[in-house]
Amino acid sequence: METIRVLVTDDELGMRLGVTRTLRDFTVQVADVHDEVNFTVDQAESGERALEIIRQTPPDILLLDHKMPGISGLDVLDQIHGLPCDMLTIMITAYASIETAVTATKRGAYDFLAKPFTPDELKSTVRKAATRLVLAKQARKLAEEKRQVRFQFIRVLGHELQAPLNAVEGYLQMIKGRALGGDPAAYDEILDRSIVRMEGMRKLIADLLDLTHIESGQRNRQLAEVDLRQVACTAMETLLPRAASANVSMHVEPGAPLTMTADRGEIEMVFNNLLSNAIKYNRAGGRVDIAISKHEGAVSIAVSDTGIGMDAEETARLFGEFVRIRNEKTQNIVGSGLGLSIVKKIALLYNGDARVESRPDVGSTFTVVLHDPGQPPNGPAADAN
Repeated sequence: METIRVLVTDDELGMRLGVTRTLRDFTVQVADVHDEVNFTVDQAESGERALEIIRQTPPDILLLDHKMPGISGLDVLDQIHGLPCDMLTIMITAYASIETAVTATKRGAYDFLAKPFTPDELKSTVRKAATRLVLAKQARKLAEEKRQVRFQFIRVLGHELQAPLNAVEGYLQMIKGRALGGDPAAYDEILDRSIVRMEGMRKLIADLLDLTHIESGQRNRQLAEVDLRQVACTAMETLLPRAASANVSMHVEPGAPLTMTADRGEIEMVFNNLLSNAIKYNRAGGRVDIAISKHEGAVSIAVSDTGIGMDAEETARLFGEFVRIRNEKTQNIVGSGLGLSIVKKIALLYNGDARVESRPDVGSTFTVVLHDPGQPPNGPAADAN
């Protein structure tokens, strides 16, 4: 529960005590952020006293009488204008008029409450101000979190790009300095390494663009009937040279065409990322198997490999951005660390999920569940097999 400080400034003691009694046990539910607010009330008998309190510890809400001995409520507004605080001022006056309301608003008042007012009218006005304060505070909190996430994202991205750039620069310096002698063939290996590093950076940039388009919602999705087996076969054909180079075979479970309403580009991303990982983290002579099924409007895509596998601690870290499992078995494997994050986000677009089961030195099975937008799901995603 959040507590909001209220300062009631009025030369009438009865008015100050009445406001205090009304707000003492009053609470406000802010549904948009699932928060509850209560109030503490301080009192000032004059504008001068109010200014002293405000300058020491500004309240969240200032209930300010218009007509008081000494300086008026409008004078107080003039003097607190520009103070570095988020205080909202509600003018209280027995001389309610359009002119007074306009003047008070121009001088920074948030709202207007005309005497005499009922406890319900006071509560309604304070509720509106409290809700605005809580939502503004939440917006600032979210903006700060977003700034921190963006900073962390850029920091990790810079690190991921710096390593391959340093490697390529080193290889180029070796070539420029003829470090391996005058035989061009001696430089073939470091040229191949440079190409691999460049391909890794290109994959990182492509994955980053895919991730940005998905998260921003600006990607133009084109939903249509998509044959998942056909997309799987196309992905296998695209990755066949890579699989052949790694001595890994790929197989898709036979069956009739299996369709769902989807964006073909998103489904291609799912298969390309899962198959690419299954090849990359496999062993020589290994195997990749694809199984696709549909149950009660939910599609299940399972990609299994016979690769290096992972332990429970490692699998728990997957599907986050820039997450890569680093150990002796993976130290020479290049990747962006974004592929599985993209798969997860696409699954969520279809009200589904992505999960993994893995055993070290045995292999891994990644399962993606997608709900067909054209068919309301009759059961939870986890029931699709």
